[in-house]
Amino acid sequence: METYAKALLYAIPFFILLLAVEMLYGYFVKDQKYRVMDTVSGISSGFTNILKDSLGLGLILVTYPYLVEHLALMELKATWLVWLVAFLVIDFAGYWNHRLSHKVNFFWNQHVIHHSSEEFNLACALRQSISNLIGYFPLLLIPAALVGVPNKVIAILAPIHLFAQFWYHTQHIGKMGWLEYVIITPSQHRVHHAINPEYIDKNLGQILCVWDRWFGTFQEEQDDIPPQYGVLKPARTWNPIHINFQHLWRLLKDAWRTKQLWDKFRIWFMPTGWRPPDVAAKFPIKIIDDVYHFQRYSTPSSKALNGYMIFQLLSTLFLLLFMFYNYATIGFNGLLLFGAFVFIGIYGYTTLMDRTYYAVYIEVFRGLAGLLLIWMTEDWFGIDAFIPWGSTSIAIYFALTIFGSIYFTFFEKAQLQKI
Repeated sequence: METYAKALLYAIPFFILLLAVEMLYGYFVKDQKYRVMDTVSGISSGFTNILKDSLGLGLILVTYPYLVEHLALMELKATWLVWLVAFLVIDFAGYWNHRLSHKVNFFWNQHVIHHSSEEFNLACALRQSISNLIGYFPLLLIPAALVGVPNKVIAILAPIHLFAQFWYHTQHIGKMGWLEYVIITPSQHRVHHAINPEYIDKNLGQILCVWDRWFGTFQEEQDDIPPQYGVLKPARTWNPIHINFQHLWRLLKDAWRTKQLWDKFRIWFMPTGWRPPDVAAKFPIKIIDDVYHFQRYSTPSSKALNGYMIFQLLSTLFLLLFMFYNYATIGFNGLLLFGAFVFIGIYGYTTLMDRTYYAVYIEVFRGLAGLLLIWMTEDWFGIDAFIPWGSTSIAIYFALTIFGSIYFTFFEKAQLQKI
């Protein structure tokens, strides 16, 4: 986990820099693809994902080293062949894992966050799940284990394979000629994120597009069918924690409400969107039927609130970078407490973005708890050893959090309602 935390110190700023480049490009060509609230929500979703993974929260059903040890029929030596085989197996497994997430009710819950934005930009790529608490992906790597691909090769290639899926979440790159027949391109991935009937559940590949072409899930982007983004059951919130568990909550309610015992069991494994007939009739859920004329989610805001949310986002980014930089020194118990502050913070300020009444109580509690911790320990997880006046700066941040939540809940919101 410490190695992963160190890698994030370099990966996170790199991704944020690319987002900034895309924003600036959109500004200068007068074709901006970003909205402040949506962007803050998307990046915050990425923060929750890396926080969960860096703390090792989740249950791994089986590890790849275990599979190699017990299933290997041979051993590939560390030559170019082993790297090629490992890449192909990871990409093939990724295709089927992705297809599983789109086709089965239960698995859709762990992927819906990635599709929840009604925009399409690099921030979408950061919308990653925290609801995938049971790790089963190594089971899809059994072919690599059978031929003895070493664990260190998988360990190196897996994060590279994941990060290589970032760049094609953009609308600013058109079709790429002969590359459209080899790799997943922005054009193909725009199709994948679209909710148009012609596009939905297509282009499930991750790096190579050959799997889609072989298994019948490929769809080219059509000039006369502009992609429309989001999910057919809109999230209607900026809070990434809520989005992560919305679908699961609907499944639980449907399983509880249905009168049929068989439906209570099979709902989890039925195709995505399937509901028991008796529940669907009694408790209908609104689904987008006209993808070109639905109302995209927005909440009352101002330049001041937008600026405050960017401040919260950048502050959370700083806290995470410090956490990863000082990972070993903080210790496991300290990391859990640190992570709780970050997690509650993301929950609080994204709830405030939704203009939900109880957001102020979460933010005031977080601010007071942070100030109390700094007062009791006379530090903030050792930050004063690295940054002069570090804990004082963190205390000022928590004070601003308290003030900001009160202001935007009881003063600015009331003013906006009068307009």
